[in-house]
Amino acid sequence: MWMRAIQIAFVYVGTVVGAGFATGKEIVQFFTQYGAIGMVMIAVSGGLFIFFGTRLMLMANRLHARSYEQLNAYLFGKVSVVVNIFMFVVLFSVTSVMLSGAGAVFEEQLHMPAYVGLLFTMAVTFVTMLFGLNGILSVNMVVVPLMIVFSLAIAMMNGGDIVWTKPPFAAFFSPFAYVAFNLAMAQVVLVPLATEVKDERTIRLGGWLGGILLMGILFSSHLALSLLPDLQSYSIPMAEVVKRSLASFYGLYVVIIYGEIFTSFIAGVFGLYRKLALFFRTPIFVLIALLMAMYAFSLVGYHSLLTMLYPLFGYMSIIFIFLLFYRKMPS
Repeated sequence: MWMRAIQIAFVYVGTVVGAGFATGKEIVQFFTQYGAIGMVMIAVSGGLFIFFGTRLMLMANRLHARSYEQLNAYLFGKVSVVVNIFMFVVLFSVTSVMLSGAGAVFEEQLHMPAYVGLLFTMAVTFVTMLFGLNGILSVNMVVVPLMIVFSLAIAMMNGGDIVWTKPPFAAFFSPFAYVAFNLAMAQVVLVPLATEVKDERTIRLGGWLGGILLMGILFSSHLALSLLPDLQSYSIPMAEVVKRSLASFYGLYVVIIYGEIFTSFIAGVFGLYRKLALFFRTPIFVLIALLMAMYAFSLVGYHSLLTMLYPLFGYMSIIFIFLLFYRKMPS
């Protein structure tokens, strides 16, 4: 039971973290910019990740849902068709951004052409998808422990006093917005994963462990970022922290950044691939076509599209966790 629960927890963590989490920008935006009160909001986020993540997986398990569409059908009812189409578009867009981010890591950190990073990521993703959920489990079992150890090391090297300031009222909504958005994205993997697990105690334990780990990583990153002067001026604030405190391990940090982007990327590809494969006799060609479409999309200007889609998806995500709380747990 424990081993399976740890696998669930690691997939949970690996799916939630991504480019914004790895660079520190997402943590700054939702928590660190508000000072010490960010610690309180991170604690609230941890509780929400535990409660809603566990409830999502238990609900999917009892519904025998094989995909996020089936869970959304239960939550949203008649409008679920529209929700699922919109989510497909957002998931494709966000996953393409992850692919673009992987290319940027190769270009900016390894001084190699971006297309090398894109093609390498697509090739490894193709192999991972051939193993289905087991492939995703294996990747996360490697990446997530490294990420946890590295986050704790950064926190211990950069711990100190954090200034208490009075945050704006809107700051208190940050935990709910952060958890809602990430869970709405993570369901593409968590739903089929939960359905494959027969024991509800294992699911609960995995949900608790995953939420606690996410909270711990957020805490450690927040502590390190809080001591960085001119915090908002950095596009990759975590890189600056590493350069100042763990410069000799900067190469490992680059690997972990890539790993975090990759775990989120394969989660998105998995959800899209399972959806599209239902309509074709040769799923392998669907996977190739999907990866090529993402490659093309990652090369064009899509930031204006995401600027429009992200807020809309944010509102949908809030409704998603409200319905997750409101809907009766299936028997």
